[in-house]
Amino acid sequence: MTEQAERATLREGDPIAEAIVASLEQYFHDLDGEAPCALYDMVLARVEKPLLRLVLARVGGNQTRAAEMLGINRNTLRKKLQGYDLL
Repeated sequence: MTEQAERATLREGDPIAEAIVASLEQYFHDLDGEAPCALYDMVLARVEKPLLRLVLARVGGNQTRAAEMLGINRNTLRKKLQGYDLL
């Protein structure tokens, strides 16, 4: 599958994937040929922190409910919250 076909497949009908692809395309464009570094960790951090904030707000700060909504263990959630200084 060509890179262009792969991007088109990622974008079809999935607004979250579309936003991620568009953001990454802009990021690569802004690099202007420079090689990215630690891209995986950067993307995860950019997605995970706002996700945690939003879910916590949605459940009124209840970490047990947030962990259930996220499908992760409450202790894992607490570790992530501490890592992002969200506690």
